[in-house]
Amino acid sequence: MTRRQPAAPDDDALIDRLRARAWHPGLRFDRATVPAAWIRERHGADHMERIRPHLLSYGSDGTVQLPSQRQEVADHFAEAPRGPLFAPLTRADVDEAERRIGRRLPGLLRRVYTEVADGGFGPDGGLASLARGNRAPGHLSDWPCAVDVHERNRAAGVPASWFFLTGGGCSMEWYVSLAAVGHPVLLHDADGWVADRGEGPHDGLRYATASLRRWLWTWADGDNVWDEVFARRRVGA
Repeated sequence: MTRRQPAAPDDDALIDRLRARAWHPGLRFDRATVPAAWIRERHGADHMERIRPHLLSYGSDGTVQLPSQRQEVADHFAEAPRGPLFAPLTRADVDEAERRIGRRLPGLLRRVYTEVADGGFGPDGGLASLARGNRAPGHLSDWPCAVDVHERNRAAGVPASWFFLTGGGCSMEWYVSLAAVGHPVLLHDADGWVADRGEGPHDGLRYATASLRRWLWTWADGDNVWDEVFARRRVGA
């Protein structure tokens, strides 16, 4: 159930809520990795069978992935240190990113990068970084850099006013509009348009939120940014 959000924009409250999730190692993404042996030891040998419908994947190292809101995740990470995966940037860092893309970022997004973290948290794969060279523990490659993605996209014909936030799985991608009022977040299918057929990137648009603020509040409240997408599909909107 969606929690009640402030009637008027309260970006301070939103930043606090985002920081609380982003700095919690079990909550910073939509799914969390927990050792199966720990679950059996803590909750009983048959617990894995009881929660099988909620298991998202199995790792070759004996871990399982669960939705981050599960109690097993809260228990496992109860004593874990809190902190961002990637440290927040300075305002000068964000200024340099804006210089490279040639546009201003929404004020709220600037605050996310300077007061919460340089990506590494959030819906789906997690927000891309603005800086290059961030690497999560255990990963073999650097975290995506949104500025680099923006430069590649411009060369491919994607509108310069679309700024990459995160991947949405398969060929789906989330962008924020830097030009539209309210800065809606756009769900785009990168394979949903064919230039040789006279189509353009706008033909790949599948959904748009009312605003970046709403999209971030949805995730900060523990809800799924895809829920509204699926709801619209069910009613044929």
